[in-house]
Amino acid sequence: MLKKLDKLILKAFAGPFLLTFAVVQFILLTHTLLKYLDDIIGKDLGTGVLLQLLFYFSVLIVPVSLPLAVLLSSLMTYGNLGEHHELTAIKASGIALTRILRPVLLLTLALSVGAFWFNETIVPRANLKAYSLLWDVRQQKLALDIREGVFYNGIPGYTIKVDKKTGENGDHLHGVMIYDHNQKSGNASVTLADSGRMLNLFNGAYLGLELYNGYNYVEQPDAQDRAGASFARQGFDHSMVTISLASFGLVRTPQDLFKENRMMLNITQLDTATKSVQKKLRIERQRLPVQINGYYTFMRFDTTGRAANRKVEKLQVAPGKLAPTSGPIIQQAINRAQNLKSFTTSTSERLEDYARNSALFRIEVYRKYSQSVAVFLMFLIGAPLGSIIKKGGLGVPILVSILFFIIYYVVSIMGEKYGREFVMPVGLGMWLSNLVLLPAGLFFLYQAYNDSGLLELDFWRRLPQRIGIPSLRKLTTPVKE
Repeated sequence: MLKKLDKLILKAFAGPFLLTFAVVQFILLTHTLLKYLDDIIGKDLGTGVLLQLLFYFSVLIVPVSLPLAVLLSSLMTYGNLGEHHELTAIKASGIALTRILRPVLLLTLALSVGAFWFNETIVPRANLKAYSLLWDVRQQKLALDIREGVFYNGIPGYTIKVDKKTGENGDHLHGVMIYDHNQKSGNASVTLADSGRMLNLFNGAYLGLELYNGYNYVEQPDAQDRAGASFARQGFDHSMVTISLASFGLVRTPQDLFKENRMMLNITQLDTATKSVQKKLRIERQRLPVQINGYYTFMRFDTTGRAANRKVEKLQVAPGKLAPTSGPIIQQAINRAQNLKSFTTSTSERLEDYARNSALFRIEVYRKYSQSVAVFLMFLIGAPLGSIIKKGGLGVPILVSILFFIIYYVVSIMGEKYGREFVMPVGLGMWLSNLVLLPAGLFFLYQAYNDSGLLELDFWRRLPQRIGIPSLRKLTTPVKE
């Protein structure tokens, strides 16, 4: 019977989990792409590049989607069982709630382990692929966009102006002006044409401008007198200008240039990088007293207060004036103080950079663990809460899931920020969201095990008495003498 029960519960969990995981993936992927929309639009990237970006970013958001999907599907699964009184019937047969939760609990533990492996193995590679491709996309120029009445200089070596564009695709041109700068001599070569037509040549590798009824003007410089330069004019009825569009192609940067970034490293590599940075920080701190010592001048004095091995002479100095030898000494002291200030400022900035880099590497290590544990934590919240509220479908579970996920997400961001800015230890900051939600999960589990109804009014009336606070009725009831 118990095996059939496990199959029943797992089957009830599988459908909502796959559905919610797909929906959450789509929502988070849309949110991610919106951040980089300005870098993608108008560059004619092609279907292949866009599909690669979609795939890589879909992989990257899996660690974030998985906890929310587990939370929502757990709420829906046990909410449906409670709403249809199946949960009550199972309990009536003598099976405890912990036994009812066990099949999904074991599955969630397996998902947590899988999430850790995914974070450790797949995500660093996907980060390398995604962000190296995104870098190349950002460097690529916008697609060819020649507008009416505007000088267009997006093609290296040329400036093009068109008075009017006609035709179904805007490929018929009127009033064409082309400046050729390939000879590095300014506007020495100009082509004017009454009309023309744009052509796509060699599968988009070249732009062809077929021109009609125009002139080519080429400046003929005078070696002796620049002001005496003249133009040579050559007319034409038909001319073809071919321009390479190689600068609009997507040029891929070697991925090895990005692989040292902390997002592209696994735990072993992150630990090595952290130790390296901490070693540099430790060496710099050890050298600091010796380096600062060089900015000071020390003098030994004997018991009489005079400088040792120095002859001190009495000088007659007018009141309010420094001794003749005091000026250079004071200026030297000022220079040394300024040098010391510059040295300490630059050194403190360098030490702070080392410390921040060390914190950033450790943040990535803790992230891999905390996101994996969050999968189990969301089950610990969702499953008991679903059995308490006894509401399936997509209404109440979605509202409750969004509430807890917002809490988890906001606290995660705060903890990471506090760890990065040294407000709290990095480990505490990265585990803060899990530590905040863990008591809520244990509380819901306790209430579900004791069949308490969180949504019932009596529960909240009795809550002050349970925690030792007298009820309002008792406080306002007069005492009989």
